[in-house]
Amino acid sequence: MASKIEVKDLLEAGVHFGHLTRKWNPNMAPYIYMERNGIHVINLYKTVAKLEEANEALKKIAASGRKILFVATKKQAKDIVADKVSKVNMPYITERWPGGMLTNFVTIRKAVKKMAAIDRMKKDGTFNTLSKKERLQVDRLRAKLDKNLGSIADMTRLPGALFIVDTMREHIAVKEAQKLNIPIFAMVDTNSDPRDVDYAVPSNDDAGKSIEIIMESVTQAVAEGLEERKSEKNNGKDKEEAKAAKTEEAPKKEAKAAEEKPAKKAEAAAPKKEDKAAEEKPAKKEAKAKPDDLTKIEGIGPKAAEALTANGVGTYADLADADAEKVKEILTEASSTLAHLDPTSWPKQAKMAADGKWDELKEWQDSVKGGVE
Repeated sequence: MASKIEVKDLLEAGVHFGHLTRKWNPNMAPYIYMERNGIHVINLYKTVAKLEEANEALKKIAASGRKILFVATKKQAKDIVADKVSKVNMPYITERWPGGMLTNFVTIRKAVKKMAAIDRMKKDGTFNTLSKKERLQVDRLRAKLDKNLGSIADMTRLPGALFIVDTMREHIAVKEAQKLNIPIFAMVDTNSDPRDVDYAVPSNDDAGKSIEIIMESVTQAVAEGLEERKSEKNNGKDKEEAKAAKTEEAPKKEAKAAEEKPAKKAEAAAPKKEDKAAEEKPAKKEAKAKPDDLTKIEGIGPKAAEALTANGVGTYADLADADAEKVKEILTEASSTLAHLDPTSWPKQAKMAADGKWDELKEWQDSVKGGVE
């Protein structure tokens, strides 16, 4: 469990320093504590509360197996973000944000594949057959692609969420994520608009120490989510082994039952009513099963999953049987921000998840424009 961040630590790191009062965004008023010497001071108690809320949501996304894309191209943040995020094996953009990175993801993937193609050329000797000028051009292209897209080489589909440092600077990334309904987490300073993001962490996004302490807390939460996913996989393997052992024992039990006298069959047939009652009770208990992690379905974020679960669509089986129009109604009633989600493919994905066809589901998600129909 990550250590809870304290107000004192944030204060020492200078997280409370905002911008000049004349540069403020009025929508940040709820997060501003006071004004001193012409500078707004951020309320760190609210920062702690918002950071804990964001960490909990990021932890769930990481545990579901989805990638979280970190975006920070400003000079003070790029090295810190690259260092922290690479430790948890998440993709990040610290150079220029490539336009259409999310909305034109298929083309971006082609550029990433071009890097892999150049690497293959070098391995199989094709590269050496080129002229000196062509080799120089290919090397320059490879270096350029690696600088801009090398950190997202392992991101084969659209990310489950974005974490942005300074939404004013990364406004294009914010717009693209909003268009695709991808949850946005961000450090927002007093000159930013917190309404543009789903999880706003009010903090100083210009000082290196401030960025470092927030990123440390966030990456710890992501690491915890990945650890949970790993332990769940190990538990799943143990259950499969136990199931295999039971299937081996089943024929032996059947052979023993065949050797027993027919009289026992007559005795077993007598208490039918009791058996039915006993069967009905577990069935009722099963009906109250824990809800599934619906965020594994492409297009469903934490807020949408919460709305569906609250309306009785909490498992993959429930979603597979649900009508897409009914799901749309639930989302529209829950929140205006969820109203433009397209649940057309959700029952189909949920059916694969309910049947345990995870490989088939991932293949489908990857093949349909990075997960978007």
